[in-house]
Parts: sequence; C-alpha cells; structure tokens
Amino acid sequence: MSSIQHSASSKSNSSFDELRWVTQIRRTLEEELEDDSEVPVSIFNVPKILMASDLDSYTPQEVAIGPYHFWRPELYEMERYKLTAAKRAQKHLKNLKFQDLVQQLTKHEHRIRACYHKYLDVNGETLAWMMAMDASFLLEFLQVYANLNEEKVLRRLSSRMSHLVDYARRKSAHNTILRDIVMLENQIPLFVLIKMLEFQFSSLEAANDMLLSMLSGFSQELSPFKMMDVDPHTPNTLLVSDFAHLLDFLYQMITPKIEAHADEIIDVVEDGEGNKESSFGNSNSVKQLLHTIWKVLSKLNKGPMRLLKRILFSRPLKVFLKLPWTILSNLPGLRMLKAPTEMFFSQANKEEAKPENDNSSNKTTINKPPLIEEITIPSVTELSKSGVRFSPTNGSLSTITFDPKTVIFYLPTISLDVNTEAILRNLIAYEASNAYGPLVFTRYTELMNGIIDTEDDVKLLRERGVILNRLKSDEEVANLWNGMSKSIRLTKVPFLDKVIEDVNTYHNGRWKVKFGKFMKLYVFGSWRFLTLLAAVLMLLLMGLQAFCSVYTCARIFHVSTDDN
Repeated sequence: MSSIQHSASSKSNSSFDELRWVTQIRRTLEEELEDDSEVPVSIFNVPKILMASDLDSYTPQEVAIGPYHFWRPELYEMERYKLTAAKRAQKHLKNLKFQDLVQQLTKHEHRIRACYHKYLDVNGETLAWMMAMDASFLLEFLQVYANLNEEKVLRRLSSRMSHLVDYARRKSAHNTILRDIVMLENQIPLFVLIKMLEFQFSSLEAANDMLLSMLSGFSQELSPFKMMDVDPHTPNTLLVSDFAHLLDFLYQMITPKIEAHADEIIDVVEDGEGNKESSFGNSNSVKQLLHTIWKVLSKLNKGPMRLLKRILFSRPLKVFLKLPWTILSNLPGLRMLKAPTEMFFSQANKEEAKPENDNSSNKTTINKPPLIEEITIPSVTELSKSGVRFSPTNGSLSTITFDPKTVIFYLPTISLDVNTEAILRNLIAYEASNAYGPLVFTRYTELMNGIIDTEDDVKLLRERGVILNRLKSDEEVANLWNGMSKSIRLTKVPFLDKVIEDVNTYHNGRWKVKFGKFMKLYVFGSWRFLTLLAAVLMLLLMGLQAFCSVYTCARIFHVSTDDN
C-alpha cells in the first residue's frame, strides 16, 4: 500500500513527460483504429463557470474514480479498499489472474482514452491498472443495488467495506461515496465494467444483465425523480453499451429525449442588457405610460369614444397643437414631454397603417430562440394567489404541463436529500458539456428556480406533494434551488416553453396583476413622471399665490372674513 501512495505522490510532483507524449502521439497516428473515431467524448471537465459556483459539488471528497482526480493525495486512503476489491475480484476469475484482466484492458487503451476530454498523461499500462482497480471498487459498491432475488448475485460484502457501504444510507461515508461516483469528472467507461464481468460470467449477455440490474437499482435509489422501469428480462432489453458511464445512465433515465435544430441553440449573454424593459424609473417611463394609455384607448371603439378618437386624431387638431407646441416644448420642465406626446399621436398612425394579417410576423417570432427574460415566471406564492393550483405527477420531466381550463400546474414529484444538490449540479454540467439538443434538465432547474423564491414557496409545494423534503428545513430547499447557476447556453425546449408561456399568460391576464404592474411601472417606479407632476402642481400653486397677491381671492371665491 505504501508503494502505491509513493508512486502516486511522485506522479503528482513530476513534470510533463515530453518523451512519453511524443511516443504516444506517434503510436496513435501509426495505428489505424477504425473504432477510435466512433467513440464519442463523454467524460468532460466541469465548465469553469459552473465549478466556480460550488466547488465541492464537482470535486470528489472520498474516492477518485478515473484519471482526473487519481493523483490527489487526500484521496489515497481509499486505495486500500480498491486493492481489497481487486483481490476479491481475482478470486472470482475463472483460472485467470488479475493481471490477465489488465492485459485485456490494455488492448482497449485508445478506446478508453477517446472517452476522456482531457489529455491523459499516463502510459497505457498505468491506465489499464487504474481502470481495473476502479472498476473492481465500483462493482463491489454497486452490488448492493442489484436484484438480490436473482440467482446471479455476485457476492457478499467484504468486511473491509462493510463500514463504508450501507444500503440504508445511514452512514456518512456511504453518502459521500454516492456523491463522488456520480460526479462528471469521476467517471470511467461502462464497457470497462462489462469487461470485468465477462471474466466472471459465462457470457456477455449475462454480464450485461447483471450490470444493468446494478445500474438500474442504483439509479432508482439515487434519482430524485421516478425513473422508467428497466426490466433486463424483457425481449427488448436495454444494453449497457447504449450508455457511456454511470452519470450518463442516470441522465438518460430521467431526461426525455427531444431533438432540436441547430438554430434553436444560442449562447447565453450577460444579464446587463437582458432586462432593459424591466428597469423602472428610466427616461422612457412617460413614453411607456402614454403607450399603455393608447393601447387601452385603441381597444375602445364604441359610442362616444369613437367620436372622441376622431376628434383627437383629426388633421386640423394636429395642426393646431403643432403650432404652439414647438414653442412650449422648448420651455424648461416641458421639454421632456415633447417626445412622449409626439409618440402618442404617431402611435395612432402606426396602428392604422398596420396590416390586419400579421401571421408572417407571428411565425418568425415563434421560430426565434427564447430570450433570457422569457424564463421569468411568477413564484409559487404569486401563482397561488392568482388561482393556480399545483398537482404532483409520478412521471418524469415530460409530465410538466399547465391546464388553463382547470388552472392546474402539474409538476413531477422530486425527493430532496443531502445528495440531491450534487446530483442536480453534475447532471446540469454533463448536459451542458455533452448534449447536442435542448438542455431539458437545465431548463427544468431554471423553471424551479423561477417559481421558488422563499421558504413559503417550498412549503406550498411540499404541502401539495410536489416536493418531498428530507432536508432540515424548507429554507434549505429554497437556498438549494436559488443557488443553482444559470446555464452556459440557452436552448428552446418546446414543451417547457409552452408551459412557461401558458402560466405567464394566465397570471398576467388577471386584472389584479395588471393593476399591480401598472402601479409599479408607471407610479411607484416612474420617479421622473412623479417629479414632473409635482413640479406642475407647484407651478399652479405659485401662480395661484401670485394671483391672490394682486386680486382679493376671498371676494372671488365668496369667502367672508371677520375683522375682529
């Protein structure tokens, strides 16, 4: 064991081996490997923008699986358990030694390297031993999640790992290992585990069934959502070769597959320009107020209102107002009203000139990628006050819907515990690094981030059965969702975008919500407009005071005064 730690320590302190790098590149170019191009990269480094938000959720704390964190000194203690697992695996090999298994993995060196995004500065033999040791440990750990009623049970837990592995998940070390082995940077290819099991079972099919049973039980235990059932005995069974690694298996089991076109994927920009229209109190507040008034007046086209509109927007009145306005608009205090008033009258001409058929423009807006502000959605408390009810579903993310008729918001039940945050964050990181289509899982987390602001929101969802809280408090759940980082790129997820649009349409259509937004935008937020009203009122009062200083106001208003 000391030799393992010594070699690992010397490796971490060694410099880049240029000779080995040149030798490896030359050998890779000389060997014609047809399957090398067919192996997609699936094990990535966590994007820096996500890593900066919560380092502990992406960095293993107990055990290193794979080459990315293998040389960290603080993780050397687990090497003894890997060695114990390798010894037990050797006992189950049929007339073979563990070294023979390593030799078989050496033949797949280029396939293993192709799975990793990062250049692996290790030689082929070291990489093969690393894979064999880590695979032995993973199989030893995952066996408790296999179907124990099957005849093909691997073996009982070793005494050395009994204090680490706990099916009831009461031990802290077990939860720490669970978080570690689902981290994006802590993965090894699943075909390595299949190769290990092939030496222990009679056929590849039996090895596939055993590993699939392990992965299915492990994912169902760890997943915060209800997953699709996997039965390895059905005719159309899943194959382990369909999945890249353990995190990929978990991702595919809980995320619906949606294809997207390339033009539906855009990069996320900074928030600086994302909310220009939502910044209240700027210089455009008066213009927005008049624009809103015109929108209301333009819809009233009956009776006296029709006659009033004709008078207001008649050509003689426009000419009459234009003559003195050119002089008045240059006076101090009234200059800022020039542009809003001109916009008010020009808006009518635009509305009249607009064609009735706007289907072409609507189609272009539908096909455009979603903007950042479109993710905005009212909180659970606000939606509940506007009449929205929440109902849990037992399905996956595809069950998220909103029924405008019954005003019910359907959300999948999610169970939150001490491991959930690390799982969610690594699923987001994997989706952002690997997914070619829409970021479905990321958009779901943004949806939950949008509707959950405070612990009151969590309480409402918990009471409705949408959230199963196994954390200390509702406040901790609210902090979990609010602490999620924004996605690296923004995509169009049709069914989730439709839900967000329907919810916003219903909520914004309520008269109470409309009045509150109007007051907030044009009254409480428009300080420039209020300042103008105060200035005009002050001018009127000063004019009245000057008038009263010259004339007797009491006589004009018939107010009697007593001279006592």
